[in-house]
Parts: sequence; C-alpha cells; structure tokens
Amino acid sequence: MQFTHNPPDASALMSSARSFGNYDLSSAIADLLDNSIKARSTHIDILCVRRHGEAEVRILDNGHGMSAAELHQAMRPASTNPTTERAPDDLGRFGWGMKSASLSQCRRLTVVSHNGEIHTGAVWDLDDLADWKMGVLEPDEIKAVMNPRLKLESGTEIIWTRCDRLSEDGAIEGRGFNDMVAHAKSQLAMTFHRYLTGEEGIRKLSICFNGDNLKAADPFLRNHEATQSLPREVLQLRGYPIDVQAFVLPHYSKLTSADHERLGGEEGFVRNQGFYIYRQHRLIMHGTWFRLVRHGELSQLVRIAVNIPNSLDEVWKITLDKADAQLPSGLRARLKDIVDGLRGKSGKVFQSRGARIRPGSGTTPVWSKYVRNGEIRYYINREHPLLADLLEAKDEQLASAVGAAIGIIEESFPVLSIGDDVHAKGAVINQGAIDRAAFVERLDAVLPSLLHRADGKLATLTTLLKTTEPWASHGLVVKEHLKSKGWWQDA
Repeated sequence: MQFTHNPPDASALMSSARSFGNYDLSSAIADLLDNSIKARSTHIDILCVRRHGEAEVRILDNGHGMSAAELHQAMRPASTNPTTERAPDDLGRFGWGMKSASLSQCRRLTVVSHNGEIHTGAVWDLDDLADWKMGVLEPDEIKAVMNPRLKLESGTEIIWTRCDRLSEDGAIEGRGFNDMVAHAKSQLAMTFHRYLTGEEGIRKLSICFNGDNLKAADPFLRNHEATQSLPREVLQLRGYPIDVQAFVLPHYSKLTSADHERLGGEEGFVRNQGFYIYRQHRLIMHGTWFRLVRHGELSQLVRIAVNIPNSLDEVWKITLDKADAQLPSGLRARLKDIVDGLRGKSGKVFQSRGARIRPGSGTTPVWSKYVRNGEIRYYINREHPLLADLLEAKDEQLASAVGAAIGIIEESFPVLSIGDDVHAKGAVINQGAIDRAAFVERLDAVLPSLLHRADGKLATLTTLLKTTEPWASHGLVVKEHLKSKGWWQDA
C-alpha cells in the first residue's frame, strides 16, 4: 500500500476556522479574555469602534506577555492538545480559541506582545495565506500598530481588522453596531462576574470596555437581603469536586427596576432559570435544566450555580467556543433531587398568597375580617379608595350596581372549598401570579381615579399609595414608577 501526502490548503483550513463554534462578539471576546487570565492579567482594555464605517477591535492586557517563540506557537492552529492536563487557572481548551474566536469576527488577526524584554508580533490574514505564510512583524511594524502602553509594560494586544462579520458585510449600521457592543458589555459583565468582584480564591480582574469599567453582573443577586442562598454542596465526579449552590431570587416587588431588568435579561426570567455552569469560575452556559425538568412559571426564580474544574472538560463535553456542555450521567440523579426540592420555594416567592389582614397596621386593605361571637366573616372593604369612588358616584344607578356586585362576590366567597384545600394541600394554595409589568399596567389604569380622590395633589396621592393595598406592599415598584412619571412626592 502506498500513501501520498496531500498538504492541506491553508486558505481553506483557516477559513474553515471561522465556522468553528457558535461565536458572537461577546463570546469571541470572552475566549480571548480567557488567555489574558491565564497570562495572570489584572487589567484588560477592550476597544470596539467603527472607523470610517469599518469595525475595529483591540484587546490589551497587562499579563506576562510572550516571547517570539511563544507567540508563534500560540498562533499555530490547534496549538495545544485538549487532553493535556492543565493548570487549575487555565481557561483554554483546544488551542484554537484565539484563532477561531478572532477569525469568526474578522479577516485579519494581529497579535503584538511584550514579555518585559522584547516586543514581538504576528499576523494571520485570510486574504494572504499562500504556502501557510504567517506574517511576522518587524520592529517598526510592531511599533506602528501596538498600544503605547506596551512600550512600558508587559502584556499582549490582539487587534481585529477587516471585521466583515461584525458588519455583516456592511449590512449593520451605527445603531445596530452600538446595540451589538452594548450586548457584549452586558454578557461579559456576567460571564466574568466572579473575576470582576475578586471572589475568595480568584485573582481580581478589572475590565474596561470602550472607556467604561465593567461592573460585575451577579445572576444570583447574592448581596440582596431577600435572595435565598442555600448551603453550598460539593459533589464528586471521577475524583474531582463539583461545587453546587442554589439560589432563589427575590419577588419582583423587592427589586429595583434596574435589577429586575438585568436579572430578566433579554428573554425574561422564565428563560433564565436553571443551571449556571462555570468552568474555573468563568460562566460558560446558563438557562438550562439539562432536560431534568421543564422551564416553568413557578420555577422562574430558581438558579443553581455549578462550578466544574477544567480537568473534566471531556466528561462535560465542553465545546470549542465554551458555550455549551452536556450534563454527565453521574450527576443527574443528585441534581434532579436538588431541583425538585427548590421549585416549591420559587413558587412560594413568585406567587402571591394574597395580603394578610392586619387590623391596626395603618394600611387600608382590600379585604376585611369580621369576628363576633365565634363567627368569622370576610368582606370586601368598601372604604378602599377604588371602591369608595364607585360607591359614591353621582350616578346612583351605577353606585347601586357596584354595591350589588360587591355583595354577590362576598356572598359567593368559597369558604368551604378554601377550607378543604387548606386542610388537604395548604402549601400549594396561591392567590394569582402577576409579573412586574402587569402590576405596573394595573397601577396606571387606576392612577386617574386615585389622583382624583387625592384632589389632584401629588403629595396626597403618594401618601394614599403608601397606605393602601396592594400598592403599600409593592412600595419599591410604585415609587420607581411614579418617579419616572414625575408624580412621586416624599412627605
């Protein structure tokens, strides 16, 4: 048998690297930041701009830099073996990351580096790949393209030019580009949130993106007093520890609008529930239950952090772009038990059980309770501002009809059914489940009536809302909404 050697077509192979993984701008940049973390960087500058209609991206770190030999090795396709044992803080995987991530967005990749002794630079240009010729920059060429900071300190700068994928060949204009950059900022703030805060055992990292210092976006809102943080549990898989901790987010009434919007993300709380998988404390995927349970309304506040070591990449089937993984069978049973135990907690937070009736609390309830000679009766509070206005309407026929309707509702109150349900399955009884948007919509619908009752005085309206249910129990939401309208007046 004879064999012939067919050298690969350089252009075809490197161009095919553009299709490795499922990169967008944020995930491509994240792959490069992994290398900066490995190089023990403490600060990274990201610049993503349009110059004369052309996008350009620069990523500069202050890591230990590379020698010429190290840079040339790093620029080689598949420069490392994915099965090789790695240092615990190594976020790399296949040795394709810098090349595939960069070329997924641009046609020309330039890397310059300073290791404290020498400056070195190299280029891959998809439009000039004859005979596998990687461009090696001369000293004057390095000086012309590199950030001046690299003259004084060690580090590496990655430069993307001819970014055809960032403009979809000119289809994306200024606004679309700005939206893409804003999305990348928010994603990176969550992907590296543990590095940005410098959690215990993690070297703190600062990231500046287009002049803005990224603030850690904790998807669990651990510093909020209403977040339920369950005890951390360490599972074992093939002799390696898997760190697991579950969280139940606060009810929307206890969140600022900024926190609520950030936690919900672009697809809402339902799509963002589930496991948050970290590889060496770097978020790689989230919003999945790995088919253990279905996404549902009642579990939308449950989020479970799972941190895995890089030594289990093959077991978890980590993809090239580090954006997907598969749950190993050895963990399914225990994680299923954890999920099942949490869904009820989320439901209790998400669904309202209805307001308690607290005589003397200083707030006006929707329902009141009558107790006399051992008899208990619930009735709708006719002094509630919304009902009082209707019952006092000048249209006597309307006022009479409203009064009759209230009486029918009270007489039809399902006391026996409620009693039976409380006795049989009291833990699952809940009184409706509206979200923040629906609550605000209802508030807007009644504001004209409440403002009329307050004689048009905003200070009186503010006091009325503070002391009347259901708005008194949603004080943070009400205050923020009225402030946005310019209607809130503190006493």
